[in-house]
Amino acid sequence: MSQSLEILNSRIALVTKSGKYCLGIKETLKTLRAGHGLLVLIASNCPTLRKIEIEYMAHLADTPVEVYPGSTRELGTACGKLFNACCMCITNAGDADLSDLTQ
Repeated sequence: MSQSLEILNSRIALVTKSGKYCLGIKETLKTLRAGHGLLVLIASNCPTLRKIEIEYMAHLADTPVEVYPGSTRELGTACGKLFNACCMCITNAGDADLSDLTQ
């Protein structure tokens, strides 16, 4: 499990350096409403009501949703931020290969 988390963290770091993304619930919902999302990552300890809301909007936007196996603190750290991130919406993967995550 930890090796797959490390691989996912390295891909997220590559997205933050070469691609485009947004962090947080409000920004993720705004991106999904606009229809620009490629992939949504939700932290494992995200509140249930928020998780359902994000999954519903992603379903309407035909955007795949994956549950990040770490906590909000780990997701924020993987993005290179010093704060917690409940969810992340990737709009442009850049150099990262996300093909196996979006299946």
